[in-house]
Amino acid sequence: MINDGGLATELEARGNDLSDPLWSARLLADAPQEITAVHAAYFRAGAMIATTASYQASFEGFAARGIDRDGAVRLLRRSVELAEMARDQVGGGAQWVAASVGPYGAALADGSEYRGRYGLSGAQLERWHQPRLEVLADAGADIIAVETVPDIDEAEALVNLIQRLGVPAWLSYTIEGSRTRAGQPLADAFAVAAGVPEIVAVGVNCCAPDDVLPAIAVAAETGKPVIVYPNSGERWDREHHGWAGSSRFAAQLAQRWVSAGARIVGGCCRVGPAEIAEIARVLAPRHLGN
Repeated sequence: MINDGGLATELEARGNDLSDPLWSARLLADAPQEITAVHAAYFRAGAMIATTASYQASFEGFAARGIDRDGAVRLLRRSVELAEMARDQVGGGAQWVAASVGPYGAALADGSEYRGRYGLSGAQLERWHQPRLEVLADAGADIIAVETVPDIDEAEALVNLIQRLGVPAWLSYTIEGSRTRAGQPLADAFAVAAGVPEIVAVGVNCCAPDDVLPAIAVAAETGKPVIVYPNSGERWDREHHGWAGSSRFAAQLAQRWVSAGARIVGGCCRVGPAEIAEIARVLAPRHLGN
């Protein structure tokens, strides 16, 4: 099954300014048609999953822009509706809509989702995530994408909430090498999902392509389908606020990931519809199933 690529990547390529604490979620209010257009572009490229523009959305972030709680709920629900509209536009029916739930650090908009260790307890993290997760779980998405999780503490909090809500979700960590961004072994990280039926897939995203292959073997030990969708391999230069280096993302890598056991493959930052289309072309003979 083919996942989409970076939503923000393609939104920016279309000329949208995402330099806002809400990131792509800003456009839920300001330019929802742009989000629908990007979802549709990924579907047309061959993606079978659209991941919603709710990754960096939060009640606090919306409040900072003068949007009250009811308005924030409407915008969170809109994130799912826009992906569903795109699916309808391309005549789809088999495609999935995945409601994106990013980590606490993403809402801080300071890069701390790539460090973890926020100094919050598991109970505090659950209280923060619960309102947004409840709205998205009720919005009609096919699955919840719990993604770019940097450490085990936050994963445990999110998995607890998913279990209580009884909705299907995937759990995906952002990693560096063979560890979470917080430095924990991947075997311990994926063990959080073992024995939890609501977590229907586990994997990694928003990482270097080189880190994917070893992670697949560890994730597969849970007995669950494995999902992988790394970045292009370029590096974010915080000092100059731009991307440095060259892309190492290639459809041939996706072939290797599938051969190693990945069931769902796609891309994250700096991976656009062209790359997803190439993955779809290369993997088409395999007839990937759900």
